[in-house]
Amino acid sequence: MKKLLLSMLAISALAVTSCSSDDDNNDNNNTVIDPASFQGTLTSGETATLDAGQTYTLTGAFVVQDGAKLTIPAGTRIEAQGGTSAYIAVAQGGKIFINGEANNPVIMTSASATPAEGDWGGLVICGRANTNKGGSTGQVATSEVGNLTYGGTVNNDSSGSIRYLRVEYTGATFTNDKEFNGVSLFGVGSGTTFEYVQSYKGGDDGIEFFGGAVNGKYLVSIGSGDDSIDFADGWSGTGEYWYIKDGAKAGVEGSNNGDDFAATPTTTATLKNISVVGGGTEGGIYIKEGGGFWTVENFYVDGFETAINVKDSESDPESNAHLDNNEITFTNVTLVNVPTVTNYQGENQFYTLGENTGAGNGSALPTWAQGWTKM
Repeated sequence: MKKLLLSMLAISALAVTSCSSDDDNNDNNNTVIDPASFQGTLTSGETATLDAGQTYTLTGAFVVQDGAKLTIPAGTRIEAQGGTSAYIAVAQGGKIFINGEANNPVIMTSASATPAEGDWGGLVICGRANTNKGGSTGQVATSEVGNLTYGGTVNNDSSGSIRYLRVEYTGATFTNDKEFNGVSLFGVGSGTTFEYVQSYKGGDDGIEFFGGAVNGKYLVSIGSGDDSIDFADGWSGTGEYWYIKDGAKAGVEGSNNGDDFAATPTTTATLKNISVVGGGTEGGIYIKEGGGFWTVENFYVDGFETAINVKDSESDPESNAHLDNNEITFTNVTLVNVPTVTNYQGENQFYTLGENTGAGNGSALPTWAQGWTKM
């Protein structure tokens, strides 16, 4: 995802309406969200729970600030309009609880009668876990969306829980190099639950981890306009059961830091049970910008020219050195309609071939993804 700066000044002018203490739960800080104009800010101490019986129209930015909490129950539908001005963001210390169910997911989508990728922004979450974006352990940085602070030293930080969420037609674009992802995780900690999440036809990356230590399990990305799932900037999480199909570039892109390939803390990723299907231009997985320390097990690739794409050693010696030293390894790689395993030019055999079913069903949608996803 490219650099994207949004002013928060407009957000501060947006409003939500607070309930009085006469509410049934007698919570003075409970906040009612207008379904016809879902925008504004939840401030410290405020909580809001959406009504699954309503369809919410996201008409601008909605920001959950430090000390605030937003809960979205199963079956809630949010329809966004307004392009780059419409997105949901959780600041450091804010919490979001998306409580979808396998047969009743939460859906965030476009309000357009003819929806298309790039219709609105997406979901942005910022935490207090480590990132290498500033060049040293424990530093903070500014998010590419919303001008929000992220990063720190609290690797077990919690931004809440997200389960059974589908985001559609995200990736609103400012210019050719400024656009949103479907879900962006900036320095999000391992105390956050992030599982059963799909990005469908987003204009840029589907799901991206910018540092942090959050784990991503049971993730689906279909039809992304760039990379399907991306991790960078010192991410130290585990990704399990990812099903990826029809992305434009890499199925998975992994890097250390685009500005300083050797920045620390180094990206340290564990990937297990991954299916990448399609024919993107940058391979089943793309190792670049310093790579990091990775272990990949049960990697299933179908329909790419190259399964494991590696940035050339002249322009990215750090990534190649990690491969040379067995600091990036692939165990049990299955290839279907893939003529080239890797374009790596070194002498180390960093991968083994074998038979596996990837995310659970090879090239087909796995059982765990059926019912709540969109193809």
